[in-house]
Amino acid sequence: MRPTIRLTLVLLTLLFLAACGRKPLQFPIERTASRLARGNYLVNSVAQCFGCHTEDTPDGDRAGLPRAGLEGSGNVFKLDALHLSVSVPNITPDSETGLAAVSDQDLFRAITQGIGHDGHTLFPMMPYKYFHEMADEDLASIIVYIRSLPAKRNQLPKSEIPPMLANTYKPLDPRPPNFTADLSTPSKRGAYLANAAHCIGCHTAFDMTTLQPKAGMEFGGGAVFDTPKGPVASANLTPDPSGISYYDERMFLETIRNGANGARKLSTQMPWKIFRHMTDTDLRDIFAFLRMVKPVHHRTDNTEVFTPCKKCGNRHGLGADN
Repeated sequence: MRPTIRLTLVLLTLLFLAACGRKPLQFPIERTASRLARGNYLVNSVAQCFGCHTEDTPDGDRAGLPRAGLEGSGNVFKLDALHLSVSVPNITPDSETGLAAVSDQDLFRAITQGIGHDGHTLFPMMPYKYFHEMADEDLASIIVYIRSLPAKRNQLPKSEIPPMLANTYKPLDPRPPNFTADLSTPSKRGAYLANAAHCIGCHTAFDMTTLQPKAGMEFGGGAVFDTPKGPVASANLTPDPSGISYYDERMFLETIRNGANGARKLSTQMPWKIFRHMTDTDLRDIFAFLRMVKPVHHRTDNTEVFTPCKKCGNRHGLGADN
């Protein structure tokens, strides 16, 4: 695009926003008490940023939670099935190993487009595809909160990703200024929150060649995770009889709050200990959204023997019954 045309489009966008009474997000982002509070809530209850950017607590009462005192200091994930190792960066404001030298604008670009401050495309374990759909103000609040973290020095090894795989994922295009979301109904607010929490990323079987959820299996469960206690498959969250059609709103809230549905306990692979801190309203909205998703008939059960599943291509409990 020619520079003059690009400048004209930017000016027209700014004029449109001014006419609507809205201003585009300004960089550096203004630090306010309201943004700090909202960012605290989003990071620690919804977007689960520390679930990747911090080492896990291996056992005890805090199992499944980020290791206390190391929040945001980075982590290393090894995915043996893909022969790779991914270093999830230190996002604390440490001057040598963290984000002290990274601008708010570059951080915003990384979160919404998957482009690192040095220009490389981030591995899609970073859910920029989902954060791309978050409102500017919520993203600004997350950045303000991250900037408030205590600096933690933690030098991480370089990621090791096979070039053939690295060439398959691409960054996203920039968003229009002052991006907003439709929050007009409970189910739409729930869809927004479920996206921010990237629920689909765990509750959908993935195509390991494209690193994308398998089409037609959205929220149908069956993604398998290796844990110290053995493999765990995600649950089907759709309103199909093989999913959670028998849940009501009360049962959904109690399951997230307590990490159990009656005598059936959730694996700590499911970050319920983070999501349990969402407000009742937000959890109700998420449940309203889940009642609206397309039913997927896909049986999964971690108490059963893992068998091959023709429907999702993985091995999980009740796999042979699909």
